[in-house]
Amino acid sequence: MSASGGFAQTLRLAVRFSLREMRGGLSGFLIFIACIALGVAAIGGVNSVARAITLGVEAQGRDLLGGDIRFQLVHRETDAAETSFLESIGTLAHSANMRSMARLADGSDQTLVEVKAVDALYPLYGELVAEPNLPLSELLEIRDGVVGAIVADMLLDRLGVKIGDKIRLGNAEVELRARLVTEPDAISDGFGLAPRLFVSLDGLRASGLMQPGSLVEHAYKIRMADGTSDADINQIRERASAEFPNAGWSIRSRTNAAPALSSNIERFSQFLTLVGLTALVVGGVGVANAVRAYLDSKRGVIATFKSLGASGRFVFIVYLVQMLMIALMGIVAGLILGALMPVAAGALLSSVLPVPASGGIYPGALALAALFGVLVTLAFALLPLGRARDVPATALFRQRSMDANGMPRAVYVVATLVVAVALAVLAISTSGDQRIAVTFVGAAIFAFLVLRLVGWAVQALARRSPRVRSTALRLAIGNIHRPGALTPSVVLSLGLGLTLLVTLALIDGNLRRQIAGNLPEQAPNFFFVDIQSGDADAFADLVAKEAPDGKLIRVPMLRGRVMELNGVDVRKVQVPPEGAWVLRGDRGITYARNVPENSTLTEGNWWPQDYDGEPLVSFAAQEGREIGVKIGDTITVNVLGRNITARIANFREVQWESLGINFVMVFSPNTFAGAPHSWLATLSDDKATPADDARLLNAITRAFPGITSVRVKDALEIVNDIVAQLALAIRAAAAVALIASVLVLSGALAAGNRARIHDAVVLKTLGATRRTLIAAFSLEYAIIGLATAVFALFAGGLAAWFVVARIMSLPSSFLPEVAVSTVVLALVLTVGFGLVGTWRVLGHKAAPVLRNL
Repeated sequence: MSASGGFAQTLRLAVRFSLREMRGGLSGFLIFIACIALGVAAIGGVNSVARAITLGVEAQGRDLLGGDIRFQLVHRETDAAETSFLESIGTLAHSANMRSMARLADGSDQTLVEVKAVDALYPLYGELVAEPNLPLSELLEIRDGVVGAIVADMLLDRLGVKIGDKIRLGNAEVELRARLVTEPDAISDGFGLAPRLFVSLDGLRASGLMQPGSLVEHAYKIRMADGTSDADINQIRERASAEFPNAGWSIRSRTNAAPALSSNIERFSQFLTLVGLTALVVGGVGVANAVRAYLDSKRGVIATFKSLGASGRFVFIVYLVQMLMIALMGIVAGLILGALMPVAAGALLSSVLPVPASGGIYPGALALAALFGVLVTLAFALLPLGRARDVPATALFRQRSMDANGMPRAVYVVATLVVAVALAVLAISTSGDQRIAVTFVGAAIFAFLVLRLVGWAVQALARRSPRVRSTALRLAIGNIHRPGALTPSVVLSLGLGLTLLVTLALIDGNLRRQIAGNLPEQAPNFFFVDIQSGDADAFADLVAKEAPDGKLIRVPMLRGRVMELNGVDVRKVQVPPEGAWVLRGDRGITYARNVPENSTLTEGNWWPQDYDGEPLVSFAAQEGREIGVKIGDTITVNVLGRNITARIANFREVQWESLGINFVMVFSPNTFAGAPHSWLATLSDDKATPADDARLLNAITRAFPGITSVRVKDALEIVNDIVAQLALAIRAAAAVALIASVLVLSGALAAGNRARIHDAVVLKTLGATRRTLIAAFSLEYAIIGLATAVFALFAGGLAAWFVVARIMSLPSSFLPEVAVSTVVLALVLTVGFGLVGTWRVLGHKAAPVLRNL
């Protein structure tokens, strides 16, 4: 018989034996199955939801974008040649977005609004739903000099007005004619700080807000002929760039309708996938415990196999097949849960995100989760199975433990390492940000090694501890270091979950403290945008009158788009994800004679005050490092339809956390000589009360209706709400890993119950009381839990510091309340679960156990 035929026959026989042994039930594998199912469900579900949202964006790309292709300009409208080119592509619709102040007719109150001005063709795709649902032309037309508007409910609430009332926008009187119910292209316009106010383009022009240099985004959306392919749209993009190289417009197509949304979903799904993988890896410890305990209970069966002539290889195959079958049950259960998650997401998010309501099955996402489940099972099951192969029958009949045989053969160690490497490669290769994935894999390996050392150190300290008088404490210390002790498994399983929990809790706490505490203290009271040059001095005089103790800072403000780095189109430049935002979209830019506040020169020299040479630029140091530029490099920026190339003269360390006026790029003053622009200003006043802020805001809005005023505390409240929602999702993700840790912990304790029963019976026979045994076991669990909590606080604190201080560039501090809650949680889990298992152990009768000694 051939070797392949012999293996096939052995495999068939092994499968038969495996199925027969599984007739006894799966009571010892419920935690095994739960651990695998939990991790697979998390990975499969998160990726399925992300895929559902991505496909939803792609399927509804035209509606979300408002056209097949969209051209966007800042500060200016298209000229005649550009308009002719756009009209030649298809049906052209023009809209404009800007922030401004809406105020009551009597000027007694005001609020920030996101103004969207549209023409008669809006929307080219999708449907604008208003209440009452009248024709858009009727709702937005100008009647007797009064501009019609559609408004969001939030604006009605903030100003205390209702449909039919009139407000002021700039110099125009505006009648609120309908409530905004659905805005089809809202997602493609990006995140807004204020409620939406719809007017016509003529209405916006009548308001006087569209001045030279005003921060207005003009969007030109085009509906193309039916049958236009994505390749045709890409050709148009290339034509636009070739024929109008200095236009400086941002071009998006229906295949990339909401890049910010897609990018955020991708990043968040990557994060949740890594958390799910953490849960799966933590569950792998439970797999190892379950396999070891199961094989320990099958010592008699394995001894019988070997006594009847079965080879060690056959024993290995029998139980490997059995473990894979059981793992398959957990994987299938996890895949079912993961497949149902898009359905739940569709029901919960359909009103705010384009998730298909039907959910759908996403084979790629589920297959990836299943593969992770198989690899984790193999990574943690091979070593215990390898030990079972080499334990001789005589040792098994003598009730010798599986672990007493030491390390398994080298082939099983190598196979385990190969599977572990495959698991790491899969996690890295399937991640969009491989740098983060590599960090995660490295941290996981480090955590495993250190937790093993922690477990070993706890046992070593227990072994070398002086003899104590307390019987319970002496028994507890002995239990920690005795052969087959639970210490390594409990430290490993609980340590991983608690470390992740501490990390996320500290990140969340530091962000909340920064937003709710430090930022408001450092941040200015107000930002003022769109200050026209002719109004700048009068505006400063008014602020000085209304806020005499305040500090006003004014800087010129333009918007520009980075086109080239060292003469190379930025679309062809490869930069790390953390620096890509600098080259994507429009950036705020300014010019200055001196080094700006909140900045420190770190490299290079500042230009003289009377400098009149080639254009120079000062670049933010961190962002410069991220995109790979250096002193002497050139950067080309398009401002107002003109490409300007400047040489990098120096780098600045920018204090972004101050929320003051900061720019990535600050140019020499001669760069924009004669260019029309507005001004940006901040006002800081530590002594100002909310009433003072309200009075100042009202005075500025009355005197300068075209100036947009942003109260920083209001903006921070909106950001805080968003952070709170993200924190909720992060905590839910951390809970998945913690649940896995709890499952593994309970599994580890259950796996040690047989040895506990033996010890308890012997000790009770020798005179130990139930109270003494409970105290001993409680002290054992408390010591192990405390040691694990100390490690989790150290490792989690270090990881949180790295994320907050190095990645987010924010101040990081260790929060005592997190430390206390972590220690308490560790002790409750270890002592609580330990006592539950101990109570059952202490209830066993002595006779059946003593007969088997």
